[in-house]
Amino acid sequence: MMNDTSARVVIVGAGHAGGSAAALLRQYGWQGPIALIGAEPVPPYQRPPLSKAWLKGEGKLADLLLRPAAFYQTNRIDLRLACEVTTIDRSARAVNLASGERIAYDHLILATGCAARPLPVPGHKFAGILALRTLADADRLKPLLRPGARIAIIGAGYIGLEVAASARVLGANVVVIEREARVLTRVASIPLSDFFQRRHAASGVRVMLDAAVEAFEGAGGHVTAVHLTDAGTVPCDAVLVGIGAAPNDALARAAGLACDNGIVVDLAARTSDPAIHAIGDCTQRPLPRYHRTGRLESVPNALEQAKQAAADLCARPAPTPEVPWFWSDQYEVRLQIAGLPFDVTETVVRGDPLAGSFAIFHLTADGTVQAVEAVNAPVEFMAGRMMIGRRKQAVAARLRDVSCSIRELVT
Repeated sequence: MMNDTSARVVIVGAGHAGGSAAALLRQYGWQGPIALIGAEPVPPYQRPPLSKAWLKGEGKLADLLLRPAAFYQTNRIDLRLACEVTTIDRSARAVNLASGERIAYDHLILATGCAARPLPVPGHKFAGILALRTLADADRLKPLLRPGARIAIIGAGYIGLEVAASARVLGANVVVIEREARVLTRVASIPLSDFFQRRHAASGVRVMLDAAVEAFEGAGGHVTAVHLTDAGTVPCDAVLVGIGAAPNDALARAAGLACDNGIVVDLAARTSDPAIHAIGDCTQRPLPRYHRTGRLESVPNALEQAKQAAADLCARPAPTPEVPWFWSDQYEVRLQIAGLPFDVTETVVRGDPLAGSFAIFHLTADGTVQAVEAVNAPVEFMAGRMMIGRRKQAVAARLRDVSCSIRELVT
């Protein structure tokens, strides 16, 4: 596309993806007006610390911000906070705000992110039942994680376990309720699940597996207990519901854009409308390395797609496709994951999980490394990421043998 100095880009969503796209457009030479519209009252900020450092009272708001507030004015980015976009008028190329204002665009970028999935069982509207997606969510949860408080966490995914770790550090009593047979069922291998279950148990977290929530009990409008389908009851002072997130694609659907568990985009982050791009957690994107499409919820994905959209609009070469990667911090444990374990036939553990430092490599039938899960093992993580990027084949026995240098296995 030509970089018309009068062409306006409107970005809906001022999270990590949207904020990065605005900055990258200027970095790549976009001269036209840029409007960045966010529903929250704060400039773009990092979300991963919300379940960890922020809950523990470590750091200030300035530490969370992607860029200083003055950056947007300096770079001629019209940052509009606490604004809700209600509809997209594709034929007129304009977005309508809840305030009644209408903003025209030449190019639109949707970076609307995800919303926490609710748990609509009886009693779900009691006070003290919370989710964690935003800074406001974290600020509501933070004062409840006090010494001796009884915290029930529903869902043993990354958010649930990260909050469990933070709550224990703060002295709260924690019960994690998971309907599956292990923690991290949807996102981690069995050895990794086993490791984290042991680690949380060692810190005093009670983990209840194969446990489904039937209802919430309350008194005076505030939650007091979680009732399980097997008639068990978990008394509590607060509940965190962490059962995943759904893409915020309602705007796109209402506008007639192609959606399928997210807004469907191509490798340049283009939607089915050539004037509209979409980026971040809200997209269903190609994963050419794995010969399929998928929706990725991660900061690296948000940054990659922000680069794709900005490069496309600025007529720059497309960025080199990245290997998907993710991370989680719990207690002293740093988990780093690279790749996605599709079409895997063999799993190889390198190192000793009981020693707290190990890596799990996932191989296809021909030995191609598809993914690596690394616990306190940054060298193995980086090596695995390189192997995935190069579609490197590995011999399982050599990967398993810690006497074989991981650097030699990469080359």
